[in-house]
Amino acid sequence: MSTENWKPKTELGKLVLDGKVATLDEVFASGRKIKEPQIVDKLLPNLQSDIIFIGGTPGKGGGIKRTSTRRTARMHRSGRRFKISALVVVGNGDGYFGVGKSEAQEHRVATEKASEAAKLNIIPVKRGCGSWECSCGGKHSIPVEIQGKSGSVKVTLMPAPKGIGLAVYDEGKKIMRLAGIRDIWSKTFGDPRTRMNYTLAVFDAFKKINKMKIHSENEAKRVVEAAEEPEEINEEVR
Repeated sequence: MSTENWKPKTELGKLVLDGKVATLDEVFASGRKIKEPQIVDKLLPNLQSDIIFIGGTPGKGGGIKRTSTRRTARMHRSGRRFKISALVVVGNGDGYFGVGKSEAQEHRVATEKASEAAKLNIIPVKRGCGSWECSCGGKHSIPVEIQGKSGSVKVTLMPAPKGIGLAVYDEGKKIMRLAGIRDIWSKTFGDPRTRMNYTLAVFDAFKKINKMKIHSENEAKRVVEAAEEPEEINEEVR
């Protein structure tokens, strides 16, 4: 989406266009809500997007041929009415990603609306190295184990050491790459073939991480050392 002829309608949009707000970190620090997708386009010019294949048609010889959108139909007196649903993930590959879903009468319109919704739902990603097998202090994984849920699908994301890669479901790899995660383990409870619920469960997990207060590695080490030190007991000798 081009921002050349953009005329912001919100106060945050005007601040971004005037250059008074230069990064998304400032937006989230101020607690403002993003209501215009052009704000994200302006602050993250290297933003990328990918489509989660939530649809499917019967394949030859059985099975399902995955499609980028899902078509559903309802019966009315005038006949069948079709609805197209799309699910899009956006991210810069370096600590920001968002998920958006939308519905329309056409494939292209549904995808464009889902992309705009994903930009409005963009969140920062807390990265770290929470694996005891690595402890390098880098940002290649996540800092803690966390669980997300959507519908009947539960996803547990676990920190992994360097070199493991993305040990997640295929559609989850799209999310991790756009979020900037290079190593991670996961467990899935339910049916991950319901790709919309799976994607939203992963998104829910990352939102929960943002609500947690993660101590730095040095602080955590001091807490552990303090817990291991024996307490001094002062007794009066009578």
